[in-house]
Amino acid sequence: MKITWKTVVPLLIWLALYLVPVPAGLNANQWHYFAIFAAVIAALILESMPVGAVGVIGLTFAGISGYVEHDPNKALRWMLGGFSESTVWLIVGAFVFSIGYRKSGLGRRLALLLVHSLGRRTIGLGYAVAFSDLVLAPATPSNTARSGGTIYPIVSNIPRIYGSEPGPTAGRIGTYVMWTAFATTAVTSSLFLTALAPNAAALSIARKIAGVDVGWSQWFIGFAPLGILLLILVPLLSYMICRPEVKESPEIVEWSSNELKTMGPLSRNEWIMAALVLLAMFLWICGSNPTISLPLVGSNFINATMVVFVVISLMLLTGVIEFEDIVREKSAWEVFFYFTSLLTLSSGLNEIGFIKWVAEGYAKELAGLGPTVGMILLVSFFFWVHYFFSSITSHAAAVLPVVLAVGSSIPGLSMPTLTLLCVYSLGLMGVISPYATGPAPMYYGSGYIGKGDFWKFGLIFGVIYFAGLLLIVMPWLRVV
Repeated sequence: MKITWKTVVPLLIWLALYLVPVPAGLNANQWHYFAIFAAVIAALILESMPVGAVGVIGLTFAGISGYVEHDPNKALRWMLGGFSESTVWLIVGAFVFSIGYRKSGLGRRLALLLVHSLGRRTIGLGYAVAFSDLVLAPATPSNTARSGGTIYPIVSNIPRIYGSEPGPTAGRIGTYVMWTAFATTAVTSSLFLTALAPNAAALSIARKIAGVDVGWSQWFIGFAPLGILLLILVPLLSYMICRPEVKESPEIVEWSSNELKTMGPLSRNEWIMAALVLLAMFLWICGSNPTISLPLVGSNFINATMVVFVVISLMLLTGVIEFEDIVREKSAWEVFFYFTSLLTLSSGLNEIGFIKWVAEGYAKELAGLGPTVGMILLVSFFFWVHYFFSSITSHAAAVLPVVLAVGSSIPGLSMPTLTLLCVYSLGLMGVISPYATGPAPMYYGSGYIGKGDFWKFGLIFGVIYFAGLLLIVMPWLRVV
């Protein structure tokens, strides 16, 4: 491997943090572990080497150093723990779904239909992608299943129609389409209580700690002014920031019509793939509802990742894909190693008490502040500390109780407003990094969004989404 400044900088960051005095309230293990985490994030931002390699090296270094578990056997089990996480396999399964769409031809057909209907202008495609996620969101509690398993495999076929491939030609239209899809799912995840599983978990925490609870309609009404505005603006903002080279293409509509005619009627494999996708969506929607009985299932509930394994097995049995196709899917396995490593490393920050130290230290500074300033700072902390997490659920479980406890100690602070601002931010914060939410690693690894661009776009949209929370949702909640 060629040694460049991009390779050296993460090592210097690790060394600098390792050598500085350990902050009060932390022990050496906790601080030195954070130094490893900071170096890994720097390496990912700078693209020092393939993302999977960065994750594995960082995880190995943390494991062999014994910062989380001193016993070598326990340290190894900690290192491997992320490989059994259901979200990781759900992401890999979504890549396999995309193979099925691609091999059967269904993905190309659906992409051509979208292009034929709205492809005259690039901005029209953006709205088509956003609308597709919006339609699925209220009934799909896993954004990985919704965006990664359903939207991504379809929209990943659209850029190729315009001659936009991962890499040098991604900017033609691919970057715009893929970023719009990703940025939209962050909005829909916050717009509906049932669009993101951690939403309900966070409300459960809030009910116990702050006595605050809201129903589905109350949730929607509270976020709707910002959510609807963002759904309108995201394709436009993405258009301005991603700057697609293809602005309009009237001839592509006629071309797509001819291509659809050339494809002819749906093939056997397309029919099977369509049926399997509908089966997956049915199980994702109904399997999460305990009041609906599922035949051939031992209970009323089926995990979203189990649905993926069921559908992949049926794809293999029916010949839609071959096992060799799965083995050859390089992007899936690179994301698998990268996201597994980051998931384990970020959860380690919480396990060793680093997140608790950050939260409690931040809380002390808020003791004498007024209610409005205190609320803004608490919500700011809750939103942006997500850079330390690769799981929204673990973020909510670790940080929400601290934020609510601090908020309750500030005289005059509205706990219902603080609670809703925090839980509404769970979906939105998924846009800020390549590991912030389930679908992120898929879009990050697609090849259409430059690794550095992903961090830049994430920061820009994160600031916009966060500003919307404070400037639109906070005043609106005081009214309703």
